[in-house]
This record gives sequence, C-alpha cells and structure tokens, in this order.
Amino acid sequence: MKIHQKQIRNFSIIAHIDHGKSTLSDRLIQLTGIVSERDMKEQILDSMDIERERGITIKSQTVSLPYTAEDGTEYLLNLIDTPGHVDFSYEVSRALKSCEGALIIVDASQGVEAQTLANLYLAMELDLTIIPVINKIDLPSAEIQWVKNQIEEDLGLDGENALLVSAKTGQGIEQIFPAVVAAIPPPKVDPDNRFKALIFDSHYDSFRGTIVHFRIFDGTIQKGDTIVFMHNDSRYKVEEVGLFQIKRVPQKSLYGGQVGYLIAGIKNIADVKSGDTITMADRPCAKPVGGFREPTPVVFSSMYPVASDDYGELTEALERLKLNDASLIYEKDSSAALGFGYRCGFLGLLHLEVVQERLEREYDISLILTSPSVQYEITTTDGEVVIIDNPVNYPDPAEITKIREPFINATIIVPDRYMGNVMQVCHEFRGVSKTYQYLTSNRMEMKFELPLAEVVYEFYDRLKSVTQGYGSFDYDISGYQETDLVKLDFLINGERVDALSILIHRDKAEARARIACKKLREEIPRQQFKIPIQGAIGGKIIARETISAFRKDVTAKCYGGDISRKRKLLEKQKKGKKRMKMVGSVEIPQSAFLSVLKSE
Repeated sequence: MKIHQKQIRNFSIIAHIDHGKSTLSDRLIQLTGIVSERDMKEQILDSMDIERERGITIKSQTVSLPYTAEDGTEYLLNLIDTPGHVDFSYEVSRALKSCEGALIIVDASQGVEAQTLANLYLAMELDLTIIPVINKIDLPSAEIQWVKNQIEEDLGLDGENALLVSAKTGQGIEQIFPAVVAAIPPPKVDPDNRFKALIFDSHYDSFRGTIVHFRIFDGTIQKGDTIVFMHNDSRYKVEEVGLFQIKRVPQKSLYGGQVGYLIAGIKNIADVKSGDTITMADRPCAKPVGGFREPTPVVFSSMYPVASDDYGELTEALERLKLNDASLIYEKDSSAALGFGYRCGFLGLLHLEVVQERLEREYDISLILTSPSVQYEITTTDGEVVIIDNPVNYPDPAEITKIREPFINATIIVPDRYMGNVMQVCHEFRGVSKTYQYLTSNRMEMKFELPLAEVVYEFYDRLKSVTQGYGSFDYDISGYQETDLVKLDFLINGERVDALSILIHRDKAEARARIACKKLREEIPRQQFKIPIQGAIGGKIIARETISAFRKDVTAKCYGGDISRKRKLLEKQKKGKKRMKMVGSVEIPQSAFLSVLKSE
C-alpha cells in the first residue's frame, strides 16, 4: 500500500546520555504494535550487548511506525534513533539531516545538560521543527515546573506546552504521535526530479553484504536499478529495497520522503560512507546532498594481542569489526617489547573503549593497549611539517623548531556549588577559562579551552568525581596551538621499552614519570640482581625506583674469625650479581603495561 508523501513524517529523538531516549523508543514501538508482546524487550533498537549494559546507544537505528489518526488517516512515521555521546556526533548530524523534526527529551529530575544543548544546536542548524518532551515525570525527584522554566530559558523553546511523559510507566506516551503529525511538516519532494538519497548509516549482514540505511529526497528506487555512490563513484545493481520495522520488510519500491534500506551485494563496507549521496547511474542528480566529510579520528592507541600467536586472529577480528564500524582506522605496527599489533585511530575515548570491549568479547582476544595519544604537528628545522601520533616516530629534539597540539572547546554545565572544583580541575589539566554564565539561578555553563591530550587521560573521571556526577561535559575540536612537548621514555635495567614511551607536556612529565616508575616497581617481579626503573627525557633521568635483589646470606657460615673472610665472600657475591645483571634480561609482565595506563 502506497502512502502519500503528505502522510509521511521523519523525526529523530535527541537527548543527553541517560535521559530515556531508548526507553521512549521502546514505548512508541509498543504503541504501534509492530512487535508482539512476546518479542518485546528493553532497548529493542540497541542491538549490541555493550549498548544494553552501559545504557548507551552507539549505532543509530531506524524504524518505520504505522499510525492511524483519530480521523482515520494513515501515517508512516520514520523514527531515526541517534547516539547521544559526543564521540558519535557526526552520526547524529547525518541522522538529523534525514529528518524534518526532532523530539528533544529532558529528564524531569536532572534538567537540561551539556549534550541536550549541543544536539539542539545541531538540529537548529539543519532547521528542524523541535518538540520538547519532559521524561521521567513519575520520579519522586521530578521538578516539572523547574524543567519547564529551563526549557524556556536555556533552549528558547515553549516550555509550558512541553509534552509530559514517563517512558518507563507509559504515562502520556499516546500524545506523542498526534504532536508529531501536527507539528512536524511532511517531506518536500519533487517526484519528477532525478533520484537523490542520503546515506546516514550502514551495517553488515554476513549473508547479504552491506545493508545501506538511506533517506530519499527525490525520485524513486526499485529492484533492478543501477545506482552510483557519488563520493567514490562505485556502481551497484539493487537487489532489494524495504522499510525497517524492527525486521527488514521488503517493498516493491521506495519513493521521495521515505527512509529505508537497500541491499545491492556490497561486499566492502568501506565503499559505503555515512553522509554520501546515492543517485542513478543512467540519470544522475546534478549535485550531492551537502555536508559530507570523512570521519576524522582524534585519539590513537596501539593494540597488541597478549599472546603473540593471536596476531592472525586480531587481524581477522579488526577486519570484521571494520565492517560494522566504518569510522575505525587501523594500520600495522610493531614493538620490540610487545611484538606485532595495530595502530588504531578512534573518534574519542568512548569509541576506543567500545572497540576494545567488542574485540575482547565478540572475538575472545585479550589485548594490551598503549597509552592513548593525539595527533601532534611538528615543524622541523628544514621547514617540513610532520604529523605524528606515535611516540616511536618522534624526531630528534635538535631537529624540531616548534610543536603544535590539538585543543578543544569544552562546555561544562554544573550546579554553581561545584564551580570552584571544576575550575581547579580544568586548570590542573592546563585549561584556560573562556566564559561562564548562569543558565538558571543555580546552574552554570562554563566554557574552557583544553588540550585534547589532557582530556584523553582521566579528565572525564575527575570531572565526574568533583561534581558528584552532576557535571555534564561536551566538546568540539577548535584547532592547533603551540606547546612544549617532550618524549618521556622508561628504562628498565638500562634498556628503553618503546611500548611504555609517551608524549607529554614538559610541566607534567616529572609527576607522571614518578607515578609510572612506582607502579612498575610494584608489578615487575624481583630477580637475583637489582633492577633500576628510570623515567627519562632524552639523556636526563627525571625519576627512579629500584627493585631490590633476592640475596642469599653468604656470611652465615662465618662465625668468629677475621673480618677479611666475610669481606672476601661479600665481594665474591657482588661480582656474581654484577655479571648476572649484565647478562640477565627482565621479563615485563602484561600487568605492568596496564598499570602505567591506569590513572591514580
């Protein structure tokens, strides 16, 4: 049955993490009855175990919901669920570009938070109709009037007419669909125009190849059409098109305004880029949908298998994971201490954690990760600009004229009683305070400029602890600035261990070296000889710990007699230890590498 494009509504749900986005999606799906009660489960759109456990959405998901209004008109409502975390903001922006409107959800007990604002600005840039929804009104701590005032003051939306719902209990859910139909406009389509569609996501199916999620702006598509991806000019013949209704529901054809999927025997997910435009090979459209860019990694880390025999399995696991996560970038790497591995680029720290957890769980590989680092821009004495993200590639300091590192603009929203704590933490992490303003009588928005390298290392944990979990944090990359960077090496028994090296700001190097040396001393087992552990910048030692040797009491058999006999035995032992130290090698356990990465 064909539904006229005037009866289609495309909308998204945006919110801060943990404000009840996935639970609300569950209730809306339940309301339409496309999933039987028997098959219904919590967070039905979150397909990964990690998403369920952590209560976050990592991949954006789509579902087409049939809805019949009171006057009997049938509508097709396409809900595009988006990730809430800052690392996946590019996915959010592509999903929003496929919509005409958005529900912005605010927690009735926590109010407006940093990412609510960030996602609202994204939606406003794309000129979407925004409907405010206050969720969790069933909580004893809900302060509905306070949140309504915040929606008016912070977001500039109509707080008094915000929809009041409880996604958990289902209270007020039935008013959402009529509000979506009334407020959000139908898609604007010119049916005579040439076919043009935007890819906003994709996933890999081991039987059918890559399944492309797309939104059609103009024209129609059906089985047998030959399509072309405009970014890389790859051509495919369409095998199936359809709608997502939790399961894939094939259709004869899809037309302007609809959101759906296509299967075209695409074996390589790298061909399918989020934000790319699809058009017909024989009648291409004049220009692509704007705003496409390659996702750029900002955090880099090397991964090594704990057992070097697992290198082949790690290679295979990364190839398969890349099929589901096109933003993961990796290349071969090797280390004298850890053997063969891969240098990987991630969109942020959460992305790194998710990839590591998926590799360990889904593919059963134990991994060691080196300290996460960012990309630095180094200008050498002969005027060449080199970009490095790995301490191994750090050039000789004598050849460097200047180093620049990436900075971020951070927005932190906190109750004003934590203002002093937040400023202290940001200054500890080399942050510069830009502006701060009161959003309401007791909540503040604070803006800082921070080096990305500092945020990568334990900043988020510290912020959460000093604000007792009330601080919300959002950031965007602002550009590069000059910095005083040094390479901190660790020597164990006089030998440099390349996998432990880190690039760090000069002011922070000594404190970090002392902590790391202490941790290494606790983790490395004692030997028959003394083991010095040193932190060094170039040839200068800045921190040292010593693991004392096991010693046999060689003077036990001397009772009485001349002191020279005891001295002779001790000298003999000393020579033996010295010789042992020269030939002895120190095995560094895996736990030692991990201990250096963990913060205090």
